[in-house]
Amino acid sequence: MSVKIRLTRGGAKKRPYYSIVVADSRAPRDGAFIEKVGTYNPMLPAEHPERVTLKDERLKYWLSNGAQPTERVAKFLGKANLIEMPKFRDTPKKSAPKAKAQERAKLAAKAAEA
Repeated sequence: MSVKIRLTRGGAKKRPYYSIVVADSRAPRDGAFIEKVGTYNPMLPAEHPERVTLKDERLKYWLSNGAQPTERVAKFLGKANLIEMPKFRDTPKKSAPKAKAQERAKLAAKAAEA
């Protein structure tokens, strides 16, 4: 059985609130879970101390037993110094403007300055 540490969504419409849970990877996002190990409230400011709450001892236990955090949860754990901060991928180069669009942007910027 593969175990994941991931988010489950709660809260009202347009007012999200997430629980950080340990769950079987085959279980649905908001379905059955093994243990609740924290919360995440994205409605609070980034510097607010209650935006992310974690049960450190239980998280260390699950990580030592092989539980894999999702990308978002890994970022939370990295900030809490429970694991090494993950490396995030850069945005794809395919989405960058092409040469002609960059030239037009430069010309528009020059015209705006003049």
